[in-house]
Amino acid sequence: MGTITRAARPVSYFPVSPVMLFPEALRDFSVYIWKDGDFVLYTPSGQTFTSRHRQILHQKKITEVYIRGSEKAQYEKYIERNLGSILLDESLPIENRSKVFYEASSLVMQDIFDRKLPSSLRARHFDQLSDIVKNSIKFLATDNSLSAVAPFISHDYKTYTHCMHVFVYSVAVFRSYEMTESEIFEYALGALLHDVGKAKIPKRILNKRGPLTQAEREIIKEHPVHGVSMCAHLPMTQNTINCILFHHEKLDGSGYPSGIKRDNVPLPVRIVSLSDIYDALTTDRPYAEAMQPYEALSLIRNDLRENVDMNVFKRFVAILSGADIL
Repeated sequence: MGTITRAARPVSYFPVSPVMLFPEALRDFSVYIWKDGDFVLYTPSGQTFTSRHRQILHQKKITEVYIRGSEKAQYEKYIERNLGSILLDESLPIENRSKVFYEASSLVMQDIFDRKLPSSLRARHFDQLSDIVKNSIKFLATDNSLSAVAPFISHDYKTYTHCMHVFVYSVAVFRSYEMTESEIFEYALGALLHDVGKAKIPKRILNKRGPLTQAEREIIKEHPVHGVSMCAHLPMTQNTINCILFHHEKLDGSGYPSGIKRDNVPLPVRIVSLSDIYDALTTDRPYAEAMQPYEALSLIRNDLRENVDMNVFKRFVAILSGADIL
């Protein structure tokens, strides 16, 4: 580590885990640490971030480093370049790779939902998400990956983390069926984007504490159609679109937006729907506290059995049990 340089008049910084800095990878952004009430340069842009740099951070118990907000685009490109090789590098502890997956996904998803009532999903975000899905479904196919990701699943509800949780659960269930890799990719992309239409719902409604009015409920129900509309200009297959449009449909026909029932609800949509319900029940929401996994599954089995596919439910329970989530 070279001479410590004070950062002149910092404007904005964002935190990342040191796990996200891959030794020996090319990097065109500077890394800072927080020391004595100021941001201090740790490694400048262009300098190799080595295993020794990471070791020093570990020894000093530094769990967050910082990057200038003006260099966020460079950081995102750096993650894109390296994500696939990192996730599949079995020499790295699976816990570290799980953290990389979760933080890389969070970075893009949060950026999407932080935009104010966007009219469409940016092509750049779509390309980033496609790469994340492609690399992540390979990682999630490895042994013990679901168990390793589970500790990062937050119980504090945010729309972007909810989308990631639904993606993880759905991919695990997709894998239990005879689906091709291309099919899993298409369905998984739909699972990750299933609630993208909520980016067009006012936050005062999404985050409202207490019961919604009938008018507010009707606005919420528009999000699947908003989601498809936001993605209309993108090269999406019908399999992906179905997961976005129909994830609130129920087998008894009481769902929305179309009220389709039984065999008209595609199997992958049933999987995304169940994952969506389970994650919503097991995270703290503005209007309800999180349930324990067994409580949520009991409620689904006893009260929602007419709404969900019970064969999918049985597989879902077996997968969670096998990953020691229950």
